[in-house]
Amino acid sequence: MARFSPFDVARVVKAAVEAAGGNPIDFAGHSLRSGFITSAARARVAERHIQNQSGHRSLPVLRGYIRRASLFVDDADAKVGL
Repeated sequence: MARFSPFDVARVVKAAVEAAGGNPIDFAGHSLRSGFITSAARARVAERHIQNQSGHRSLPVLRGYIRRASLFVDDADAKVGL
């Protein structure tokens, strides 16, 4: 079985977003990788396990995704009712 090219993945993601009523311009194949890392970080999966799955060689780059994932999880404003 042949692998999907990055172009093929982007095309499938964009079609799914459009079918769901979203704007396909805002999404691509990278959205899947970003979404996985975000979901795993929110689920408190260990960084090394996320890194093994995502293929990131650089932990600082991976942590960039995790920081964005936790931006509103421990939001001080929300906890005090703002």
